[in-house]
Amino acid sequence: MSILHPRSGPSAATGLDRAVDEALLSEHVLDGQESGGRRAALRESVGTLARKPGFVLALVFTVFVVLTAFVPSWFTGHDPYATSPADRLLSPSLGHPFGTDEIGRDLWSRVVHGSALTIKATIIALGIAIVAGLSLGVVSGFFGGLVDALIMRAVDVLLAIPSLLFALAIVTALGFGTIPVAIAVGIGIIPGFARTTRSEVLRVKTLPYVEASRAGGASWPRVLLRHVLPNSWGPVAVLAVLDTGVAIIAIASLSFLGFGAAPPAAEWGTLISAGRNFLITAPWVPLLPGLFVAAVVLSLNHISKTLQELTR
Repeated sequence: MSILHPRSGPSAATGLDRAVDEALLSEHVLDGQESGGRRAALRESVGTLARKPGFVLALVFTVFVVLTAFVPSWFTGHDPYATSPADRLLSPSLGHPFGTDEIGRDLWSRVVHGSALTIKATIIALGIAIVAGLSLGVVSGFFGGLVDALIMRAVDVLLAIPSLLFALAIVTALGFGTIPVAIAVGIGIIPGFARTTRSEVLRVKTLPYVEASRAGGASWPRVLLRHVLPNSWGPVAVLAVLDTGVAIIAIASLSFLGFGAAPPAAEWGTLISAGRNFLITAPWVPLLPGLFVAAVVLSLNHISKTLQELTR
């Protein structure tokens, strides 16, 4: 035994080194294949989407709405706050595409400038939901066990409450204004992001290339950032597009109820609320801003549905 032992030690060490080297090599090969495959899949996906006219139209309209939120002066020459009592309740025309309201303000200008408040509030809400939901979902799915059970039970409780009702309760506590509305809506849609992220992390972390990476000696943070998160992002991105429409509706609804920006600020929900008194005498005052909001949400829903079909 004393003679055989020295011989078995180096051979065992050599075998272990060889196994580690093979695991590291397989990780590098998988990394290269994975990155190359992602680029090829991205090019193919862009080509497929470009051949869908409905998707292209919805995307162009969505980009237009985002531009109106940041550079509204490109799309209207009227002051959204300038009154002209002589021009009150004018019907839509070339000079006033959406007509005028009860004190002569140009409705198209107010809708365009109202994009700034509504879209920026939506971005804040989505930022809160994505950061918090992604963090909770990753921690829950990656670590599992008691941590997973505790986080998911809390998420289940929040999912049992309608998001708009939950946001209404939060904004009542925080106070009125665009920022409190955005925070309330963002908190209300966190559970959906948390559950979607968790399910994707649970799926990805058991795939062969993740196990090969761990066998190659990669740390858990490296595995998480290099493999799990990039391959879990697809359904989360689709949900983000879908929840953008949900957030716009929720923000417009809370503004309609009077929780948003105070008059004379032009916010989409506030415009619809102010125009409802003229639904019979001047129906364009509430209907055209409402149709504009509906077109934005339907465009986002169509984009989300198309992306979801593409990732299947």
